[in-house]
Amino acid sequence: MTAVKPANPENSRDLTPDGSRLTRDMRIRKKTPKPSANRPPLYFVGYRGTVPTPEELKVWYDLEYGGPLTLRADEQATESWSAAHGPWTAHIVIPLPATHIEGLKEKLAWEHEHVGAVAPSLMPPRDMPDTILFAARLSRGLTLLTQGTAYDITTNQYVNPSDWQDRPLTLFNVSDHIPVLQADDEQGHRNWCYTLGLSKFGVDELEIFLAPGLPDQPIRDLLRETADELTRIGQSPKVGSHIRIASSGQSIAIANHRTAAPAGRVLSFREIRPLP
Repeated sequence: MTAVKPANPENSRDLTPDGSRLTRDMRIRKKTPKPSANRPPLYFVGYRGTVPTPEELKVWYDLEYGGPLTLRADEQATESWSAAHGPWTAHIVIPLPATHIEGLKEKLAWEHEHVGAVAPSLMPPRDMPDTILFAARLSRGLTLLTQGTAYDITTNQYVNPSDWQDRPLTLFNVSDHIPVLQADDEQGHRNWCYTLGLSKFGVDELEIFLAPGLPDQPIRDLLRETADELTRIGQSPKVGSHIRIASSGQSIAIANHRTAAPAGRVLSFREIRPLP
């Protein structure tokens, strides 16, 4: 997880969703914000057949992650659930009303009859990695229980049950949430490597340009390590600033800021350059 120093081992409340202890930087707040239906969803889940009951999702979650998962259905809208595990909360709507998915199935090229949505609650930046992890676990559970397909809205990725088997989400792993991609920068005659998913955490995406023919794996690793560092920091660094990556000791410079739309949505990017 994002912790660095063990909390009081005698306090059984100081637990992260995976059962490990909270730390000074991940302490439970006295008042947890309520899930908000106004928060954009993190995943859509397409499926056929019936919706899993809250009890079925709870049993699955507790077996996978230790729990306890709490699910509370809205009295006036039973398809709307509030989910909580410790201090982390999320909002589930399954199925979404027909008026909310007009054109969505066609856009996603889905044959699924119904669509649900999972949205994490608004939390302080320091708690976002665990909050995103919690929402992803719920999406994983709904996908497996319905044998449907999850769609990661930010990264434009489809996640089938077989894909989730390779992503158990036992701990927070930046690669599960932020892929590193590559494309041609035809205007600059360069290769463009970039992240797609940091915006889930309220942070600008990262990019590096390299000359054609150069190996891209070291650049991909640097982007991934820097993305992991920024999820812990919880804010976008300023242009001209330097960051030292704790996991590798590598220092990088923030060289530029711009917008681009690699997945059809305009996103902010920070160009990084490794320092000697």
